[in-house]
Amino acid sequence: MRSKAFFFIMTATAIFILSCGNSNDKNDEQEDIMKENSGSKVNVPVFNEDSAYIYVKAQTDFGPRVPNTPAHDKCARWLEQKMKTYTEHVQVQKSKVRAYNGTLLNMMNIIATFNPDSPARILLCAHWDSRPYADWDEDPINHNTPIDGANDGASGVGVLTEVARVLSLNDINLGVDIIFFDVEDYGEPRDERNNNTDENWGLGSQYWSKNPHEQNYKALYGILLDMVGVESATFTKEGFSMEYAPDIVNKVWNAASRIGYGNFFVNEPTNPVTDDHYFINKITGIPTIDIIHFDKNTSTGFYKYWHTKKDNIETINKNTLKAVGQTLLTVLYEENAGSLTQK
Repeated sequence: MRSKAFFFIMTATAIFILSCGNSNDKNDEQEDIMKENSGSKVNVPVFNEDSAYIYVKAQTDFGPRVPNTPAHDKCARWLEQKMKTYTEHVQVQKSKVRAYNGTLLNMMNIIATFNPDSPARILLCAHWDSRPYADWDEDPINHNTPIDGANDGASGVGVLTEVARVLSLNDINLGVDIIFFDVEDYGEPRDERNNNTDENWGLGSQYWSKNPHEQNYKALYGILLDMVGVESATFTKEGFSMEYAPDIVNKVWNAASRIGYGNFFVNEPTNPVTDDHYFINKITGIPTIDIIHFDKNTSTGFYKYWHTKKDNIETINKNTLKAVGQTLLTVLYEENAGSLTQK
């Protein structure tokens, strides 16, 4: 993704394995109903941050997930099979897309659907590819080196994979679609920028927005996760989210505050970021927000290891994964309760 604010500035173990198991025995999952449920309007399953962390690490263990590489292909197969353990409705949307430099890239959007017959649907998404260039690394020699993308990509996918596991074990009537977008981060590198337009980024989400996995696909709203895994992250009210879906921003931020995560979800508007949600809003009309880390202490507005070799598993913090995942589950299960009440 690229930041509008940046361009303005530039120009002006065993427990873990158990938690990630594929068992569908709901009697073993009763502990997943929140005991610390004060603040939520309904009973909400517990988000397991240990499980989410393992899902993040599993992705980075493949190495940089750059399109047209063996690591990218292996991770795609892993993600597809993992999601199939949680729902039988999984598809991989494949195509070839052209990068800023003319390279044809093998794109694979991975889509998992829960309750496909429900007319009331929520879209959850994140990108799973990682950047081919560490173009903001402090050492220029690394600028053409691909990155692990632990936070920038894998963290959002890890959170949503754990959400999928929870949905598979706890009844919900609401329709939920989880999409892992590909080729989000293949935009023009910092050292070669000549014609760095918005359309150079988010190629997977642009493709899906023009070619949805279901004809006439509709959702009440969408929530994108990007860079949601480092310690003490702050998620501000990003500009395009507030332009296209302010009510959804407030719904999510209010839920986070009620369940004790207001220190992560701060009530502060910030500049728009060209991310996958921008294309979903612009092309499909589905109001979609971006939960994305903003750091006012960096020149880019992103966290300090953005697009550097240090964006690795060492930066991932379980408390942040928990804050984001538990907030998402709260929104989903409260939305589910609301839809049932309205019937």
